[in-house]
Amino acid sequence: MNRIYLWLLLAAALPADASSAALSRVERGSLTYENIPEAPADLAEKVDGYLNARQATPLGWSPKGQLLIATRFGDVDQLHLVEHAGGARRQLTFLRDPISAAAFSPDPGRSAYVFLKDAGGDENAQLYYQRLDDPVPKLLSDGKSMNGAPVWSNMGRDVAFFSTARDGISYDIYVVDPESGALPRLVLAGDPSGAAWSVLDWSPDDAKLLVRKFISISESYLYVVEVSSGQKREVDSSPSKVGILDARFSRDGQGVYLISDREAEFATLKYVSLFSSEKTLISRRIAWDIEELAVSRDGHYLAYVSNEAGLSKLNLVDLRTHQDLNPPRLHTPGIIDSLRFDAEGNRLAFGFAAANQPRDAYVLDVAGNRLEAWTRSEAGAVDLARFVIPRLKEYPTFDRIEGKPRQIPLYVYEPPGAGPHPVLMVLHGGPESQFRPGFDPWIQYVVNELGFAVVAPNVRGSSGYGKDYMALDNGMLREDAVKDIGALIVWIGLQNSFDAKHVVVAGGSYGGYLTLATLINYSDRLRGGVDVAGIADFVNFLTNTAPYRQNQRRAEYGDERDPDTRGFLRRISPLANAERITRPLLVVHGKNDPRVPVSEAEVIVNTVRAKGGEVWYLLAADEGHGYRKKLNRDAYYTTFAQFLLTLRQ
Repeated sequence: MNRIYLWLLLAAALPADASSAALSRVERGSLTYENIPEAPADLAEKVDGYLNARQATPLGWSPKGQLLIATRFGDVDQLHLVEHAGGARRQLTFLRDPISAAAFSPDPGRSAYVFLKDAGGDENAQLYYQRLDDPVPKLLSDGKSMNGAPVWSNMGRDVAFFSTARDGISYDIYVVDPESGALPRLVLAGDPSGAAWSVLDWSPDDAKLLVRKFISISESYLYVVEVSSGQKREVDSSPSKVGILDARFSRDGQGVYLISDREAEFATLKYVSLFSSEKTLISRRIAWDIEELAVSRDGHYLAYVSNEAGLSKLNLVDLRTHQDLNPPRLHTPGIIDSLRFDAEGNRLAFGFAAANQPRDAYVLDVAGNRLEAWTRSEAGAVDLARFVIPRLKEYPTFDRIEGKPRQIPLYVYEPPGAGPHPVLMVLHGGPESQFRPGFDPWIQYVVNELGFAVVAPNVRGSSGYGKDYMALDNGMLREDAVKDIGALIVWIGLQNSFDAKHVVVAGGSYGGYLTLATLINYSDRLRGGVDVAGIADFVNFLTNTAPYRQNQRRAEYGDERDPDTRGFLRRISPLANAERITRPLLVVHGKNDPRVPVSEAEVIVNTVRAKGGEVWYLLAADEGHGYRKKLNRDAYYTTFAQFLLTLRQ
């Protein structure tokens, strides 16, 4: 950490001038409010009406055909079982922190499952094993490292997962039998580069693992690994970098179903023979990214999801007849995820959410081609009929393609009634993420109750529009994404329904960086900004992010250890230009954030204040990268609403 950066962090502990000494600081439970006025009681009540909505995510099936879901009845998501469509949700876990993943053992004799849970958002998820008749889970991991991606063997005896237990950096692959009492056995040692190794599948005979080595979204490698010896061989090797999204063994063990962007602009689904390396393209008629797949245990059906301009389409293939099937359409466009076949391969569960519908668990009876909602999540004290369906639009930016301005896709939510409406620009993180029109009650509150239009661009660097588009912000092109936002501000000013004098920008993580950079470059055209877990200084971010993440982030942003790259990253960092933030700023962060350390929030808060800027600061002591607990989220969004209301005055 350099001396200037260290001085800025220490400055907060020293009584500087009268203005800093006069800052209000209030602690309520795990939350600290700094320079934030007291919110009116009716405001919190109104916001809470929207945020009370529940959602349900299917995680898999029990051997008895029960559906395992994650949903929230208290403060955080916990595990529940559902016996049939519309059935009651039987709660299995009662923990203070949310469950991030879970899966039942396929062994009918065990009636047991594994799950992942961290502490306070620190992302050091631990692996637990629990029988249905046992109230206390058994810890399988070491209690302090990061663990993830548990996959049961086909026999349901062993679990494969990754862990950083050995050195805190390397993603190693382990296998454990939870009933044996033995410690997890190392199968494959990762490397100290921090490449993320994870298990995708077991071979049908449980002798091999399908393992992905992830460097970045545009560079991954797929291997078949012998469980007994740890020997590995690459699947579908390529002389150039390839992005691999997902893969599964075929049920005869002769090949692999693979989603990658090899020799294609978009990620395609293909079958690759493990013996001849012959490839068969399956998603040949889809000119969009394929993002998830599932294969029925009997090898009869293959399901996969295509991302078409941000909306999902469910695709189904009969592998015996090599025919594309036509599953029933859902009643409204939305987002599909979490594909899970049951043990017999007769039913496919998946999660579905839309702009006007919370995520619920749906089940497709494949043979009967019938679709049922197994859960019906409550939307809270709001009328879903009022929820706005966003429109997909485009706007021109600064550069050109074949002589014409490049077009940037964006989703637009407009309030009812005549404008002009104030505008909230929502910037996603990643940077390789994509804004998609799923269920977001906060956006609906902003539109319906505060009267803001919400515009959510997918600026260059976003996924979903091809790998060339995703690479447009790499390395020294980082600021071109900020220019895309500048072009959006110009476009907003040309729309009669928008009030160009009342534009606010907000974003989380990398979107937080974009928010700060937008305030620096375009403060004269903005009313204010909201930075949630944003990057203030790229060099210090890369130096201080969790060790197991460093090289993955360097692949995206550049290696700060290179002098030229370091100089560039310093120059474009918001911290270096903080004096140009002349509009009110709300900063929100979690104290336990391992991705973007809380020091990034503290340094930008202190620096902007030292330059005379107005900053509200909200800190949660029991959160990490984003707020996952309902009480904290309620407080955050109430503060956000209060901030927006002050900017309208």
